Amino acid sequence: MTDHDKGFCIWFTGLSGAGKSTIAEVVVEELRRRGHRVELLDGDEVRQNLSKGLGFSKEDRDTNIRRIGWVAAVLARNGVVAVTAAISPYRDIRDEVRGQIDHFVEVFVDTPIDVCEERDVKGLYAKARSGEIPEFTGVSDPYEEPLAAEVRVVTDDREVTASAAQVLSYLEDAGLTHPGPAPRHD
Repeated sequence: MTDHDKGFCIWFTGLSGAGKSTIAEVVVEELRRRGHRVELLDGDEVRQNLSKGLGFSKEDRDTNIRRIGWVAAVLARNGVVAVTAAISPYRDIRDEVRGQIDHFVEVFVDTPIDVCEERDVKGLYAKARSGEIPEFTGVSDPYEEPLAAEVRVVTDDREVTASAAQVLSYLEDAGLTHPGPAPRHD
């Protein structure tokens, strides 16, 4: 089996506004450039299409993450790189999903909450702090940081490309992808 045929999961986790989707999109494009079949499962899109009707109680959040995990596992075992970008606030459910996927790479996008709030174009943190949004992760609901993520990306003082490069470097070192060709300068 070549690198291009090996399915695996890259599970981005972190607070709302941490940069999960932004970094994931750069990683996805680079993996495609390297010849991998890749699917991005973005938390907001999954909620709209696969988990519509679920709320934000712990039970509903767990159900949402289990659904994302199931899809990621199916993709990975069929040779696709499943990239997820969902808050996934609870450690036990992330660990449960990890147990269902052979090659699981957890990426903790570690961004201080004040930086996440500065980046919040939708005003979700302000609404959560005013009580308009109950059970908001990091404000009125907990976020349980990973204890042993394969990659910890600190984003408050670095460019997106540097964060993506850190993830790709880990994947190369783990033998999940090969180094990409040098960028062309035509």
